[in-house]
Amino acid sequence: MLLARRHSLGTIVRAACTATARWTRANTNLGIILLLAPLARAAIDPRDATLRARVARVLRRTTVRDAADVYAAIRLARPGGLGRADAQDVARAPTRALRAVMALAADRDGIAREYATDYAVTFELGVPTLRRARRDGLSWDDAIVETYLTLLAAAPDTHVARKLGDAAAADISRRSRAVLAAGGVRSAVGRRRTAAFDLALRDTSNSRNPGTTADLTAAAIFAVLLEGGWS
Repeated sequence: MLLARRHSLGTIVRAACTATARWTRANTNLGIILLLAPLARAAIDPRDATLRARVARVLRRTTVRDAADVYAAIRLARPGGLGRADAQDVARAPTRALRAVMALAADRDGIAREYATDYAVTFELGVPTLRRARRDGLSWDDAIVETYLTLLAAAPDTHVARKLGDAAAADISRRSRAVLAAGGVRSAVGRRRTAAFDLALRDTSNSRNPGTTADLTAAAIFAVLLEGGWS
């Protein structure tokens, strides 16, 4: 949070990815960094509005320099299945502000979509699902799994879609809906199906990993915690 207070959004993202690179060559947390950085920056803004409204304000203020720093962070993390874009590709210097370049990728990337929609999935689905699960008495672990499954059931994971195609991503979402219909973490049958689903998503190439959904889940957790949800 201290870093968020002192530096721009792009600087925060780049510094976090640089710190990660000191420990691993793999892309372990780029999506989480991209989603949590605006939340952290919003949390230290004047509390004259809701957290989501403050996130929107942070995103509206982004600059071309923020975009350049984020592009550098993405190149450093080297996420799988990134591909090429016709406009504002990360391999070239951006000419538009960070939120604007994220909006160009919103149709194919769930994290970029959050930047373009003021965190619609996080605040309209992820946060309410997590809060409801906690109110219902679920442990944090179970509440997080339920949130993850709910997000995955609601929309195909864009990370999987980039790697394996839209049909594979849609099938994984369908399976998540079936797990929830069986009770998810709230029933014995649902827990067995959750475990089987988890095993089915594992492969040696990590290609079936719904990584964007995991990042969105992390954003929901952070938002709930920032609003006092731990207690």
